[in-house]
Amino acid sequence: VFQGRILARRFVGQETRYEVEVKTPYRHRFPLVAREYLWVPNTCGCPPLWEGGEYLLMARRHVNYERTLNRILLQDDGYARPWTPREDRLVREAARHC
Repeated sequence: VFQGRILARRFVGQETRYEVEVKTPYRHRFPLVAREYLWVPNTCGCPPLWEGGEYLLMARRHVNYERTLNRILLQDDGYARPWTPREDRLVREAARHC
């Protein structure tokens, strides 16, 4: 779970790749750097992430069977909401309980 700002969007095959500036990592099981690529397995614009927008994102690390691909994946059932101070407060409160 992290707060990020969308810097760019690019369609690659049947997927969408977003370049994201990681602002605040809240909870992560793998290291995040200041800029990451976030992959969405479709090109329909779901979830709608706009360039320049800040979002609270719950994504997972995807490593393929051969371990040749390691990326951050926002699945269809993933969480992507526009970032607000309220979202920040809710995530910080949840982190204390989890």
